[in-house]
This record gives sequence, C-alpha cells and structure tokens, in this order.
Amino acid sequence: MAEKSGGAAALLDVDGTLVDTNYLHAVTWWEAFRQSGRPVPMADIHRTIGMGSDRLIGRLLGEDRDREQDAAITAAHRALYGEYWTRLAPLEGAADLLRECRRRGWTVVLASSAQGAELAAMRRALDAEDVVADATSSDDVAGSKPAPDLVEQALRRAGVAADRAVFVGDTVWDVTACRRAGVPCLGVLSGGISERELREAGAAEVYRGPAELLERIGDSLLGAPPR
Repeated sequence: MAEKSGGAAALLDVDGTLVDTNYLHAVTWWEAFRQSGRPVPMADIHRTIGMGSDRLIGRLLGEDRDREQDAAITAAHRALYGEYWTRLAPLEGAADLLRECRRRGWTVVLASSAQGAELAAMRRALDAEDVVADATSSDDVAGSKPAPDLVEQALRRAGVAADRAVFVGDTVWDVTACRRAGVPCLGVLSGGISERELREAGAAEVYRGPAELLERIGDSLLGAPPR
C-alpha cells in the first residue's frame, strides 16, 4: 500500500469505474431475486447498481416488502457474485490511471459500496496496490451511497478537506453522494449509465472510461492537485 502524499486526494469508486463488474452484479442480483420468489427485471436492477444492498433491495421491492427476506436475498447475491471473484477484470487503463494520479501528487483512496471481502477481490484484479494509499467499503460506514458517508470516510482516510479532493465514479449514486459531501465528481460511462444522467446528477466532467480519462487527464480536474 502506498504512503499518503498529503495535500489532495483522488477518490475512486471501484465497481464499474475501475473493474468491469456492473453487469455481473445485475445478473447475480436478478438470480437472487428470482430465487426469493420476487423476480425483478434486469434493466431495473442495473439502474440501482452502485447503491448499498440495503438501499438497492428497498428501491426494487418497495418499503412495504417482507424485510425478513432481505438477508437471504443479499446472501444469495453474495454467493452468486462470489463465483466470479477469481475472474474479475479491470477496465482498460484503470491501474495506469491510479498510477498517473499518484505520479501527479494525488493521494489515491478507493471508496466502494462493496463489502470488505468483495472490495479485496477487486483490488486483487486491479493489481495497483503500490499506489493505493487507503480504501473504504460499506463495512466502514452506517449509510451507503447515495448517502455521503463513504465519500466523507474516504476524505478522512486521505486526511484532506472536501475542497481538496476529486472523485471518479460511474453511477448517479456516486455523483449524488459526492454532491452531498461537497466533492466534485468525474463520471465515467463504463458502468452503463448515460452521460446525460451523470451530468443531470451533477457530474463535473464525463469520460467514456478510465482509459479516456487517463488520456485526457491533463485537461481534467485531476490534471494537478490544488495548491
């Protein structure tokens, strides 16, 4: 794990932003709901990826659902998704983007709605531990995205104020969490959410994926840490 550089932080979501997992989540949640007897269209599931599991289930099944099923649905998703852990793949340019952020003087902190073991599997797939200073997961906070808790916890891990950080994420939930935390968010399309939706949620800039952000980093908010 890299040492903190201090001064400013690049905070990055992982699912769909650095690792190509969003559609795996959609498929495995779809199967978990089907097994519970509460089938949900996969397109609807995709719109909720990036939320914590508690919020995702509530949004898809409604507040009047039988909440006693929630734990079983979550466990089924975790087991189904876990079968992919050894086959997870980073998105093109993801690890190089982290290394370039570090080279430019940013402290690199990962901020994921995944649970700790899930995040660890994605970090192994990324293979960029030499530049990752710290990471936070849903295990570390009370409220998952779109609540600002994860972003705020990542700021604490980096030791910087909100005006000295930039976040990179792929969902409207990332952008909303950042807006509530006072951190500008760069959006990427690699999670399957449109540029229009990301910009309407408040994304400051939008790129096709980590590779394009890396290519254009000099002209982005990640071009240089604030002085």
